[in-house]
Amino acid sequence: MSRTATLTIDELGLRGDGIAKTDTGQIFVPYSLPGETVTAIADGKRAALLSVRTPSPDRIEPVCAHFETCGGCSLQHLSEEAYRVWKAGLLEKALSAHGIDTTKIKPAQFCTPHTRRRAVFSAIRTEKGVLLGFQQAASNHVVDLDECHVVTPEIFGARSAMKDLLAAFLPTAKTVHVTVNQTLAGLDLAVDGKIEPGDAEKRAAADKLRALGFARLTVNGEVILAPRRPVVEFGDVVVAPPPGAFLQAVPAMEEAMAGLVTAHMAKCKRVADLYAGCGTFALRLAKGSTVHAVEGDGPALAALDRAFRDNPDKRLKPVTTERRDLVRRPMTAHDLRIFDGVVFDPPRAGAEAQAREIAASTVRRVAAISCNPETLARDLSILIQAGFKLKSVTPIDQFIWTPHLEAVALLERTGGKKRHWSDM
Repeated sequence: MSRTATLTIDELGLRGDGIAKTDTGQIFVPYSLPGETVTAIADGKRAALLSVRTPSPDRIEPVCAHFETCGGCSLQHLSEEAYRVWKAGLLEKALSAHGIDTTKIKPAQFCTPHTRRRAVFSAIRTEKGVLLGFQQAASNHVVDLDECHVVTPEIFGARSAMKDLLAAFLPTAKTVHVTVNQTLAGLDLAVDGKIEPGDAEKRAAADKLRALGFARLTVNGEVILAPRRPVVEFGDVVVAPPPGAFLQAVPAMEEAMAGLVTAHMAKCKRVADLYAGCGTFALRLAKGSTVHAVEGDGPALAALDRAFRDNPDKRLKPVTTERRDLVRRPMTAHDLRIFDGVVFDPPRAGAEAQAREIAASTVRRVAAISCNPETLARDLSILIQAGFKLKSVTPIDQFIWTPHLEAVALLERTGGKKRHWSDM
């Protein structure tokens, strides 16, 4: 049952909500800060902020008028210094919970506003036209954006054109997701949802696409038109990603992560790149090592392989590919016997089963990239128990004003008898 309550916020939680500790347990209050006294409508463990009676000295004016309405950002009300301390602290808390040495954490690297080259918008056609933006927090309502301080100017500047294009084939009252990747050839749009455009709608969309100058439009996996081949560069290797491909969100942060990984693998002759995607790390690693890239997404793996074959002048060492669901069928210790280095960059759930196989292998160097400090800490703990030494772990913030944090952990095993995961 909902009730109005006066609460004192004790700390900032892992998801960016203020936490009030009460006699009946914790209450999470979005958009509140530690030290504040607030009035909120509480409903169980969640509360909606009504007013701030005693503001924190770290509270600032949000840069975006949509803040607290749009669900894209959750921490614009926190000062930059306090935000950076809290964000880096997410990794420290996760490692500490697993007994991992936090002195190995390097200074965090932070992106700047207006730098995200990949975004997944929601769109819906209404009687007043197409709405395009992010969904309101805890709601299916699409917030039509008049401003955005996260995505690149090129993406936000194309907002009106994207709405014009979507109006050509979207039915009324059907919400779809629009993945936008900024490529060297222009914006690549992939629309997904419960819609079935007919031939007339597809022709209208194709005509609009030509007029508006987008590189490609895909609807539910079907390429409607691709006037230009969308390409990106991983280092100096040109890659044509498939529609809606996963790309690291901010190019500068991708370069930072790749620099850490390639430097750590510099002495490795053969490297296995697991969860390789389109080749973010594999194609860079191939400058100095023979690489075996393993990925479950067929189109992404095909793009990686094609990029390797289409770039003979880049003096890349051999790159082989293997399509494999690493969650269900991880590379075994036996599979890994021919490699002296392993790179893995799994989804948020981490790579527990794969980490156990790496722990039982003869691999000497590992680079673990993660978008979830909690599952990263679990996976690192498995490797450390097997004799790997954590050399460094670097927080990478490429999702500004959100609780999402990347990290790159570098490990090395110099000798001694390895332990099999079943002994741990």
